[in-house]
Amino acid sequence: MTTQSDTALFSVPEMPQPEAFTNATAAVDRLQELYTQAATFLCDAFKSALTGGHPGTRIRAFYPEIRLTTETFAQVDSRLAFGHVSHPGTHAATITRPDLFRHYLIQQIGLVMENHGVPVVIGPSDTPMPVHFAVANDASLSVPQDGAAEFILRDVFDVPDLSTTNDDIVNGTYHHPDGVEPLAPFTAQRVDYSLARLAHYTATDPSHFQNHVLFTNYQFYVSEFEAYARSVLADPKSGYTSFVSTGNVEITDAATPIAETAKMPQMPTYHLKREDGSGITLVNIGVGPSNAKTATDHIAVLRPHAWLMVGHCAGLRNSQSLGDFVLAHAYLREDKVLDDDLPVWVPIPALAEIQIALETAVAGETQLEGYDLKRIMRTGTVASVDNRNWELREHTGPVQRLSQSRAVALDMESATIAANGFRFRVPYGTLLCVSDKPLHGELKLPGMASDFYKTQVARHLMIGIRAMEHLRDMPLERIHSRKLRSFEETAFL
Repeated sequence: MTTQSDTALFSVPEMPQPEAFTNATAAVDRLQELYTQAATFLCDAFKSALTGGHPGTRIRAFYPEIRLTTETFAQVDSRLAFGHVSHPGTHAATITRPDLFRHYLIQQIGLVMENHGVPVVIGPSDTPMPVHFAVANDASLSVPQDGAAEFILRDVFDVPDLSTTNDDIVNGTYHHPDGVEPLAPFTAQRVDYSLARLAHYTATDPSHFQNHVLFTNYQFYVSEFEAYARSVLADPKSGYTSFVSTGNVEITDAATPIAETAKMPQMPTYHLKREDGSGITLVNIGVGPSNAKTATDHIAVLRPHAWLMVGHCAGLRNSQSLGDFVLAHAYLREDKVLDDDLPVWVPIPALAEIQIALETAVAGETQLEGYDLKRIMRTGTVASVDNRNWELREHTGPVQRLSQSRAVALDMESATIAANGFRFRVPYGTLLCVSDKPLHGELKLPGMASDFYKTQVARHLMIGIRAMEHLRDMPLERIHSRKLRSFEETAFL
């Protein structure tokens, strides 16, 4: 790959030399300066090329970079799962959109400087910024399809490089030839790729996403979420400031109507925002493990503090009734979509902080405690499959596996969301609601479903919201458990 040492072959912007910083805010300000210079340079050159044709040279700009070098191990609280590198050496991370990640970057840079007692160095990296991601910041620009311009785009500008846009860092397969270790779980190109995908799939800008994400597999939850959003917007003491619907429609007044979107995105997403980003985002991922993986693959780059699945499931036990809740404490993974990234032999542990938050929320909403809570909630294994009509196949094999796993519920998304939370170091949990019992002849039929939805959707959603509000009040270092960290981890969350 061509690097900064080859800039004589390219037209590049003049950038400041790498500089050491001992103040996290000043370091992020420099990241923003470098990023803006590079992106603006590419946008301006791209505009000129579209109107004037091939510029006669290649155009290139580079992502900014954070670099940390330490010669000693950190003296830190052994309970802390992040904020320090695992061993001495040089660690680096390319950075995109410092405006979007400003609070996160200040927090993470501040921690590594405090824990290691060394400055960070901010400067241009050797990673070219693809023109597609640079022009994404300018609504007036769009990259033409290959062949639409009078020149071949890749002959002039850098384009996304899928060979380096991957999950090697989080998957534990990353190897850098110069010995520099990763400082963050994602590279700038990987983040930019996901930011573009998020805008496409959810029809909302990534800047609206909040730190607490609820996933559901039914649109019925959306109207309840909007109703709750309007109720808290009407309360000036709630701390919530606005509600964002698909198409980036944002309201701050509870009485403001929201026009229906003519064409819904693949994963309709809604954001109940707070000033500090600690609000709640609801994503309707629809049905299936592929959608669940797609959504979590991309939301993970935003580094949320927690994500929870609050969807419907098939109850597998005679003792369950329609409308009962299932709190997952283990997962049987037959969804298959993550097998190449996270082998099925990897256990997906229940996270105590999440489990307590969910059980507390169920108790609060149902007014049941202790042993009485067992009347409407089972704790057990949730199985996720990739075949919605699994019950139509020959029963012996599937039912035997479900019984051996002690499964109490089955769906198509929960294990995927939990497994990707484990893989991406995002705290996760699952609370499902029994909507049918196919093994016992209680199928999900229209008449049964309507009564069920009317009585249980609002309660189920409120439990998810209350659990998130409970987690919001918890210290960050307690939520981000060491159970999600491997032998050698990046310093940044």
